[in-house]
Amino acid sequence: MNLSTRPLATTFGAEVSGVDLSRPLDEQAANTLRELWHRHALLLFRGQTIDEKQLVAFSRNFGALEIHLRREYLSPENPEVLYVSNVKKDGRPIGILSDTEVGWHYDQIYLPRPAVGSLLYSVIIPADRGATSFADMTAAYEALPDATKQRLEGRKAVQSYEAFNRSYSVPTSEEQRKKSPDIEQPIVRTHPYSGRKALYICPGMTTRIAGFAEQESATLLAELFAWTVQPRFVYTHAWQLGDALLWDNACTMHRREPFDGTQQRLMKRTTILPDAAMAEPF
Repeated sequence: MNLSTRPLATTFGAEVSGVDLSRPLDEQAANTLRELWHRHALLLFRGQTIDEKQLVAFSRNFGALEIHLRREYLSPENPEVLYVSNVKKDGRPIGILSDTEVGWHYDQIYLPRPAVGSLLYSVIIPADRGATSFADMTAAYEALPDATKQRLEGRKAVQSYEAFNRSYSVPTSEEQRKKSPDIEQPIVRTHPYSGRKALYICPGMTTRIAGFAEQESATLLAELFAWTVQPRFVYTHAWQLGDALLWDNACTMHRREPFDGTQQRLMKRTTILPDAAMAEPF
């Protein structure tokens, strides 16, 4: 590979050129990309043409892959691939979150072993291209006043996948609800690879701070949510066909921006788990 990078935003993100995701990586190339991922938290690879097996193979360079609990939206041939789409087959969307507007969230924050990464590949995009925004939660944490950091020290918050689905009218089965009960996670997550701290909360799934009175919890969460989405912490990506976007799900949250729901959209996603040898993911 003849790699080159350019920054996407002030504090995080880089576009990487010189990589063909359809081709196997040797160990040196894989190590280089992993180092870039840990450094920049968000990597963009443009102009890619890959099938699902190649998407899975490339994603495995960064860790084991999760089989998402929404099995009705998984690729029939490659269950590591989750469809995010409003394309319909037999009258129903083939993918999760079809045309629903989706607020800020972390993928899999509601699981005991939450994802450390996600890779999204654009297959069909609307005429207006659509966009996805990302917030740098490491920079947001580091910029907090010391008094706020002390207030958050050792605290946990409740993360609820069911609350997320209710908010965006996404029906779930009883089996799916049983597999994703509400869970408490640290408000500040120490990254399993870099060791840096990041805020680990999101408006989409964080419902309250454990041990705080209801109003105190609501007030502090509202302040933190507003803090994290300041323009200085946010990168908004305008999609092009063939874009593959790999983000660090331990330190960035994201949201899909509005798009014309009459236009078809198909994205294919893999979800990367932390190293199984790590006893403590935080």
